[in-house]
Amino acid sequence: MKRCTFITLLGSAAAWPLAARAQQSAMPAIGYLAEGNPDSEPAALTAFHQGLREVGYVEGQNVQIDYRWTGEQRDLLLALTADLVRRNVSVIYSARGSAVAQAAKAATSSIPIVFTSGGDPIKLGLVATLNHPGGNVTGTTFFSNVLTAKRLTLLRDLVPSAVEVAVLINPANANADSDRSELQAAARILGLRLQLLPATNEQEIEKAFATMAQNRPAAFFLAADAYFFSLRDRMVAQIARLRIPAIYPRREQVLAGGLVSYATNALDLSRVAGTYVGRILKGEKPADLPVQQPTKFELVINLKTAKALGLDIPPTLLALADEVIE
Repeated sequence: MKRCTFITLLGSAAAWPLAARAQQSAMPAIGYLAEGNPDSEPAALTAFHQGLREVGYVEGQNVQIDYRWTGEQRDLLLALTADLVRRNVSVIYSARGSAVAQAAKAATSSIPIVFTSGGDPIKLGLVATLNHPGGNVTGTTFFSNVLTAKRLTLLRDLVPSAVEVAVLINPANANADSDRSELQAAARILGLRLQLLPATNEQEIEKAFATMAQNRPAAFFLAADAYFFSLRDRMVAQIARLRIPAIYPRREQVLAGGLVSYATNALDLSRVAGTYVGRILKGEKPADLPVQQPTKFELVINLKTAKALGLDIPPTLLALADEVIE
């Protein structure tokens, strides 16, 4: 999405009919801040709305939501966050990515903030502790980076003959350094050689895939990243054309045709975040709402993709799988 599109969005309120603006102003406002675009993750947005409804809030009836999306222009993040602060929204929901949550926290110490993040909120500087966040910030965490070593181990179990694994990682992600360290430590134990491929935009992603096409690694590891997830259909299709076994950080990527994922139920955590936003609108304080953590991790395997790759899934992994797509 072009920069001018976002400028138009930011200024569009001036064109609303006066009656409509008066009605909107009588409602509490939620600032919805996210990387990507509205089409990147519609299920997560639906889950967030479900959480709001559970505590009595319906968009357009008793609450308004001001949406701010970065599109592919991450440099808009600070400006979009500042705009929500200027509008003095009642709560900011940072919907995708650790960088979004950090931007919101840096922008205000008074407006309540609810986040969904893949990283460790304490290491990211978002909260003091998980049980007692303190300050104006709380939310839910997928702890995606904690699963990094486990995902690499599962990938080695899928392709036991693998020596080299290509890793696509976004260096702009707030968890990139910890992910890299976890991967390198796990690779040493597993006897794997990592081919680290950094990418922050579509051009760099295409370059990474071209490198893989030339070097032909035995397997592929996709690091958790909100921007990567927004491009899941194209990325899964690219890997399919290269015919490389791959592990992903989200179930939806396997539903799109990826081979295997090991992850939390991200949609449930988005729903919980919605309930937190509603509870704050009712008067509860972020400092009193503990950061919600995943209680279950799911292994999803796509047998159709395995068959296309000519890959036999070990019976032990099939027995462990929470979902098998045939």
